[in-house]
Amino acid sequence: MDHIQIEKHPFVAFLPANLRCLILGSFPGKEQTRGGLDENAWFYGAPLNQFWRIMARAYGRDLPTKKAKQQLLEEAGIGITDIFRSVTRTKGNNLDENLQVEEYNWKTIEDIIAAYKPPILCTSRFVEKEFKKAFPAYAAVDVLPSPSPRYFKLTVAQKAEIYQNKLPPLDQP
Repeated sequence: MDHIQIEKHPFVAFLPANLRCLILGSFPGKEQTRGGLDENAWFYGAPLNQFWRIMARAYGRDLPTKKAKQQLLEEAGIGITDIFRSVTRTKGNNLDENLQVEEYNWKTIEDIIAAYKPPILCTSRFVEKEFKKAFPAYAAVDVLPSPSPRYFKLTVAQKAEIYQNKLPPLDQP
């Protein structure tokens, strides 16, 4: 049995100056919080997570590096953060339902809402439910199809089409 340990979030919120929406996830995969990160490790970087494949398809560009991902988010005005600051995993995997919250990321999210009042796009119904616990009156909330491969009701292409419809377009020069 895995030794249960508290995992701390390894990334700070990414907030472009022209923030137009905030993608709110739950917590990085265990591969990202237990060391061994390379320079391209970042949000949604667990090997099976489909997020960046969905984003690449939605915006029609390759996203092989952290820098390329950040450039896309800068151009589109998309911020990213997660709802949990630290967790323990009850079953040692990346499923949201197996995350035991040790600390929420409420202060960061509260500061973002106060400064930008952005639409919030949650990466799952689970995240939406957790968000509404702390911000029940915040109406600008929607849910994207989960980037988890476990959510196989939709293909990556179908998820990308929905993301494309819900996320801001790239600014045209």
